[in-house]
Amino acid sequence: MMRLYKIENGTLQILSCPPEGLRRGDYLLVEDGGKALIAHIIDVAFANVPGIMEDLLRDLSGLDIDAEDVDPLNLKSYLNQVRDAQLYICKVRGTLSQEGLSSDVSWIPSRCTAKIAKISDEKILKMVSPDDSMAIGLGFTRSGAEIAISAHSIDGKLNIITGKKESGKSNFSKLLMLGLIDHGGKCIVFDVNGEYTKLGFNKDGTQNKYYEKVVVLTPGRNFQTAISYVGIRVVLNILRTVFDLPETSAWEFRRIWESLDKKSVPTLQSLKQAIESTQNEFIKDALIRRFDGLINSSLFTDDPKLTTTLEDQFKSIPKGGTLVINLRELPQVYKRLVVEFVLSKLTGLLERWTLRGVFLFAEEAHLYLNDTYWEDIVTRMRHLGIFTTFITNQPDSIKQAIYRQADNAFLFNFTNENDLETVSKSSKIDVETVKILARELPPHHCLILGKATSDYPMVVKIKALNVSTLGETRFFFGNN
Repeated sequence: MMRLYKIENGTLQILSCPPEGLRRGDYLLVEDGGKALIAHIIDVAFANVPGIMEDLLRDLSGLDIDAEDVDPLNLKSYLNQVRDAQLYICKVRGTLSQEGLSSDVSWIPSRCTAKIAKISDEKILKMVSPDDSMAIGLGFTRSGAEIAISAHSIDGKLNIITGKKESGKSNFSKLLMLGLIDHGGKCIVFDVNGEYTKLGFNKDGTQNKYYEKVVVLTPGRNFQTAISYVGIRVVLNILRTVFDLPETSAWEFRRIWESLDKKSVPTLQSLKQAIESTQNEFIKDALIRRFDGLINSSLFTDDPKLTTTLEDQFKSIPKGGTLVINLRELPQVYKRLVVEFVLSKLTGLLERWTLRGVFLFAEEAHLYLNDTYWEDIVTRMRHLGIFTTFITNQPDSIKQAIYRQADNAFLFNFTNENDLETVSKSSKIDVETVKILARELPPHHCLILGKATSDYPMVVKIKALNVSTLGETRFFFGNN
């Protein structure tokens, strides 16, 4: 039996005697007067019964007397139930009435007449994740109920996937990406560790249904482009942000480009020759060093047989797929160069409606994104059609503005207090829920927060993928 004990600042305290065996993450329905509060259990504790400590101490300090207990009224059984009474600390998530779900939680049910019962996982999932032809299966709840989210809840949204090492983040990000591809979504991923390059293969090495939809682009190998395709605006942006080109030198480079552009299409060779003819030695030296950096990146070429464009690559996946930008073997400065180029070109393609939209997966974005891009990604770019998912095991590497504007957060296990403090800044949920539930998540279990589950936090065991992910930790002695 459960009774409402206290409600204060959106927190319910519910007494259970005898204990119902409920766990953190379960949902309760507190029904009264034809409507019901939906309460989410975030913590479970023993009820603070007056005199319980003295009673337990008496049991501990009692003498071992050889005697027979006589309890004709069976009071001991009753007292033991009182001792084990539990207190469920719950957060109110919404109201269920004849009109359906609502966020109105301004009313208070009666302590005396309210009826309290557990909501099955199947029922809560039906309420927060209605049937959708665009469903992406993620896994199962602890009771075994299958859970899926709608691709619409990711479309146009800003998402964060975070957790400590080996908690299951990479497996989940690939699961989400492949789910979007199944529905025709076009994705692009900045792959720092080469984890996504084998998504077109099963674990046994055979090709899978995604083989034709996963295009791996390795800068300097099968991903090179003409400097003229990049354009003066993007090249100048790269020279300024990646190579710290002074403004005076930037103006001279613009003059050189525009001068060459009037005669013919600028090339690496013609630009290099024009730079070397610059009269001012300081500007010439600054430009040569930076331009040599562009050439040494191997991203740019004058050979038309080797050039490709992002438009061509997206045309190769007309019914959905992903472009994997393989950054694994690139030095840090060239990682930034490639990312700046890709983001700048994507912005141009979206502004011209060459692309309708693209789902961007950014693994450990702090390793290659300049600070000036954070604001663009969370504001301007998402309105253009770049829908970003950040994946990191260092939550403090993501700016607070990202957490506050995130539409969905997929949290895996954290035990570090600083990490928990950082991820709890998400505007989608209260601090207590994150700190308590995220700390106790087993490996490969995820706490979903945000629009994906209609702002009702859900704990899900992520299903395994039968694809070659290359994201597992390598061991010297073997994994026991």
